[in-house]
Parts: sequence; C-alpha cells; structure tokens
Amino acid sequence: LHDKAMVICSTGCVGNMCSHLLATAFEEVFLVGRNIAKLMALQESIQKAIPRVKMHVSTRSDSNLDSMDVVVAASSGARHVLDIMQVRPGCVIADITMPMIFSKEDTAKRPDVVVIRSGEIQLPGENVEMADIGLPDGVAYAGLAETIILALEGRFEVFNTGGPPQWDKVREIYRLGLKHGMKLAAVSGVEGFFSEKDIAKVRDLALKELSKG
Repeated sequence: LHDKAMVICSTGCVGNMCSHLLATAFEEVFLVGRNIAKLMALQESIQKAIPRVKMHVSTRSDSNLDSMDVVVAASSGARHVLDIMQVRPGCVIADITMPMIFSKEDTAKRPDVVVIRSGEIQLPGENVEMADIGLPDGVAYAGLAETIILALEGRFEVFNTGGPPQWDKVREIYRLGLKHGMKLAAVSGVEGFFSEKDIAKVRDLALKELSKG
C-alpha cells in the first residue's frame, strides 16, 4: 500500500471511477468536490466495498494538497484549485482532463514532480498489425484497447459509455484485459512518453528537495 491520494472533482463519472481505483491501492483517499452531499454518498459507497481504506471528503483541496503522494485532476474544474507549486516533491499528478490543465511551462516549474497525461496499452502477440495512430508498434490507447478486448470476447455491445458510473464494469474490463495479455506499455506526459531515465531524474530531484526539509 502507498500513503495518500487525492481526487479533485471526484463526484463526476471519471472522478468516481478514479476514487474507487485509488481506494484499492492507497491507505488514505481524499475526495474533493463542490457538493458535500455527493462526496459523502461516494465516500459511503467506497467504504462499503473497501472497509480498510481511510476516506476523507472536502470541498477544498489546499489544506491537504502538500501531503499527497498522488493527485488526480478528474475534470477541467480542477484547474481552479490545483496549484502545481503546492504539491510535495515526488508527487505524481494524473492530469486526465481534455485539454490538459498543465502546459510544458507549468511542468517545467516543478522538475521534481511527475505529471501524467495517460497510460497506453501493449497489445498481446508479436505480430500485431494496425494503422499508424502515432504510437509505437503494438501499442494502443486505453479506449481502443477496451474495444479490442470486447471484440476478443465476442461481446459486441455498448459496454461502459453514458449513464451513471459502473465500478463493476471497470473491474470486469480490467480482468478481461489481463486474461488476454494486455499490459501497461508506458505513461506519457505533456512532452510524450516517460522513459525510465526520466522517472529516475524526477526521483533524484525529489529526494534532494525532501532532504532539505
């Protein structure tokens, strides 16, 4: 288990799923949003499914932002409350908004922080043939990978679009992805894929900044 994670705009469809996912891997999860009633309802549903996780709800992010290990910006509304200068060294920010909240100029201010845009999927098999979509051979965007998984299962249906969030659908597609040999290929930021060297550089800078404290 890791320590603390925060989801900003957690009561939206994407934020809801991110909150459930992080609750499976972190000791404490902080839910941030505008509507306290919706936040408390989300907290209750997660707590029922995962009793061991410590849940916190708030309409403000600034009071806890500097202690987070991971922060997820789940909606463009997060741009108004997420200050990259306030997060701790070594923090991982998942900026999954479209368009992204943070620019190259923003991330350059914090070389000791990782800002992730997305994660791509390595498709199974050695002879994968597909059109050029701007990714390395055999690598697909997560949404496309979901469609491929359903095709491999022979399930031609509307699976997880529209309507209220469905946590069971997320767990199912994850299980089916593993079944067919899907795996994470790489994560990318505002300037493309992160290499192991890139991650090591951020880690070294973060450790240096933390040692000052």
